[in-house]
Amino acid sequence: MSRIAKNSIKIPTDTSCKFENNILIAKGKIGEMTLLINPLFNVDFKENEIFVKPKDDKDRVNPIWGTTRAHVANVIKGVSEGFSKVLELNGTGYRASIAGSKLKLQLGYSHDINFDVPKEIKAECPKQNIIKLSGANKEILGAVAANIRSFRKPEPFKGKGIKYQNEFIFRKEGKKK
Repeated sequence: MSRIAKNSIKIPTDTSCKFENNILIAKGKIGEMTLLINPLFNVDFKENEIFVKPKDDKDRVNPIWGTTRAHVANVIKGVSEGFSKVLELNGTGYRASIAGSKLKLQLGYSHDINFDVPKEIKAECPKQNIIKLSGANKEILGAVAANIRSFRKPEPFKGKGIKYQNEFIFRKEGKKK
């Protein structure tokens, strides 16, 4: 029995949702998103709450029930509040700048890296060593942040590289003489 899936999802006042043909459509102040729901489950609306319920009792032990509820909660939070991630560049000469929809990264290579930011994601650089990403879709946001981080992952000796703001880099001790 899933504990997460039994919980309801609160719908904020500025968000509207409807469920037709196994597709959940949510509209909010940040945008509109659709989510394909597994045919084993049904979405019920009661006042300003959403419940994800299995159509058959044997699916109450199916782990997809909790996953489906989490995806629905992420869609509703995404269209009402949005998600954001902050990346930090640590290293001498490491810089980031935005030009249109391109993110220009200088990471100590012999060339600059021009990264195309998807249209669903909004990127900004308040400082040269900080990249703020925000968007309604949590999955795309996480993939873009991980892709940017993969250009220069933080190394354990000096901590140089691109890291998430709240990430802790475990440091190693250098060579002994």
